Amino acid sequence: MSTRLPRRDFLALGAAAAAAPFISGRAFAASPTGTGLHGLSAFGDLKYGPDFTHFDFVNVDAPKGGTFNFSPPNWVLNQNPLTFNTLNTFVSRGDAPPRMGLCYDSLMTSTLDEPDAIYGLLAKSVTISDDRNSFDFALRPEARFHDGTPLTAEDAAYAFTLFKKDGHPSLLLPLTHLTEAKAIDAHTLRLSFDGKQSDRTFLDIATYPIPAKSFFEANPFDASQLKAPLGSGPYKVGRVSPGQTIEFERVADYWGRDLPVNRGLYNFDRIRIEFYQDRQAAFEAFKKGDILFRQEFTSRIWATGYDFPALKSGKVVKREFPSEKRPMMQATALNQRRERFRDPRVRQAVALCFDFEWTNRNLFYGAYQRSQSTFEKSAYRAEGLPSPAELALLEPFRGRIPGETFGEAVIQPPSDGSGRDRKLLGQATKLLAAAGWARKDGSLRNAKGEPLSLEVLVDDDTFVRVFSPWIENMRAIGIDASARMVDSTQYQARQTSFDFDAIVMAVSFSATPSRDEIDELFHSRAARLQGSRNLPGTTDPAIDALIDAVGAAKDRDTLTVAMRALDRVLRARQDWIPNWFSANHRAAFWDMFGYKEPKPDFGFPVEAMWWFDKDKAARIGKT
Repeated sequence: MSTRLPRRDFLALGAAAAAAPFISGRAFAASPTGTGLHGLSAFGDLKYGPDFTHFDFVNVDAPKGGTFNFSPPNWVLNQNPLTFNTLNTFVSRGDAPPRMGLCYDSLMTSTLDEPDAIYGLLAKSVTISDDRNSFDFALRPEARFHDGTPLTAEDAAYAFTLFKKDGHPSLLLPLTHLTEAKAIDAHTLRLSFDGKQSDRTFLDIATYPIPAKSFFEANPFDASQLKAPLGSGPYKVGRVSPGQTIEFERVADYWGRDLPVNRGLYNFDRIRIEFYQDRQAAFEAFKKGDILFRQEFTSRIWATGYDFPALKSGKVVKREFPSEKRPMMQATALNQRRERFRDPRVRQAVALCFDFEWTNRNLFYGAYQRSQSTFEKSAYRAEGLPSPAELALLEPFRGRIPGETFGEAVIQPPSDGSGRDRKLLGQATKLLAAAGWARKDGSLRNAKGEPLSLEVLVDDDTFVRVFSPWIENMRAIGIDASARMVDSTQYQARQTSFDFDAIVMAVSFSATPSRDEIDELFHSRAARLQGSRNLPGTTDPAIDALIDAVGAAKDRDTLTVAMRALDRVLRARQDWIPNWFSANHRAAFWDMFGYKEPKPDFGFPVEAMWWFDKDKAARIGKT
């Protein structure tokens, strides 16, 4: 399944830093005030000093040219990998195409071989005030929008003010404690906060895209725009066929093309995305060579479908790349805005009906592992009994959070692999009875006579196939369960407005998650904000307090303790039903590209790192 990324990944990569003091051995909270800094890290050292020439994971001699046509495996904000009807990706409504971030620069940018560092991009340095509540950015005077006009502090101040008022929840929520975005002069921007912000909030906010003020003064800030807001990044929007194709054209005179961290990056002349509503249609396009790169998210196709002539002849490469060292979650949300899903016993019963062992063997070809944690594949996954440090955070909420929080970390029990485990279904039936649901005329009803119905919303028939056995198990114990497949536009709209019973989401978190990144998924205030990723509608003061503890962490050990405590409560609440995960990227591509190995640990934006190899292309007839 494709994955939503955190805000910090809006730009696949960014430009580099100019000479400014290098912080060695200091955490962000201890960074010096009153002096210009070229980079910041949440915890520990910055890898790159002011005199670095390029990132270690790139080929600085990579040639420019060629077209990269691919199916994006991930996206952010209001973006949709199946269709698009707007080019404004900054609002909650509408469907924007993935990779719009290539068109915009940000004040600072993260790198892919450090877990939490950011470096100057539009800003050559940032100065922290003595009270650590304001940040002055010295903008590069050479920065230009694509129409040649200067990018100034006025543009940046306007963007932050606009996003705080009307932006997508992923942009709006972290700006809660921003009190003012002010242009001190043409090349100095000041962001001021109220003192309640987390240190790591800044790491997210500093990587926000900066569109031109002039564009939104002349055009509405809504989803009606099929004209791209003016940007300053390494690419600009080229040919567009709404809902079908978009091309991003490399900006030959891009103002930041010679900055150190741009060396070896942004090598393709064109990046093209073609949109297919059906996964099989997209796969057929790849087999023909109309699409040149894809990550495979359907295990059946990976196991049985890669036997076509181009692969057998060596024109197509099929291989796996290691996944990033970042926490991830793929899970099904049950919408607690609907009363019948508010009782955790109902949610637990629904989870018990899913037979992962049978599904993995019969439908997934053994390709996946069962997810258990909200922060899978990371040190933030809770294991065993709570540590004393975790208990110190959890004890104040004893009696207000599930008792299971204080025992072994909650896991989804394994089935007998039969597809209809009588023991687990019996447990589900008892839980539903205890929650007030009684069998009558073959279906479960509450005291009001209302049936227990559950519709799983999907946008691809792959999920109809995968979830059908789960639905049959729910029906077997009296739940009126079904799957509803809708087109991608309707799916996005219903997700945005929380119009669903159950829905699946895959999320990749930052390696060092910020409070605001966690906020959007789990905090009470996000539950009321349409377009947020708090899909279950979680509203719990204990969760909110633990998120505050995540934000207050001043070192990695304290952060890990807070994240594990949060994981325990979320798993005990059964807000999300864990699905499955894979340890690697399953990738296939036509053998016409160059790339450097090993891939970086914290990202895999092939469209930014790879390059067109004309000799390889000639050998397979793809000139």
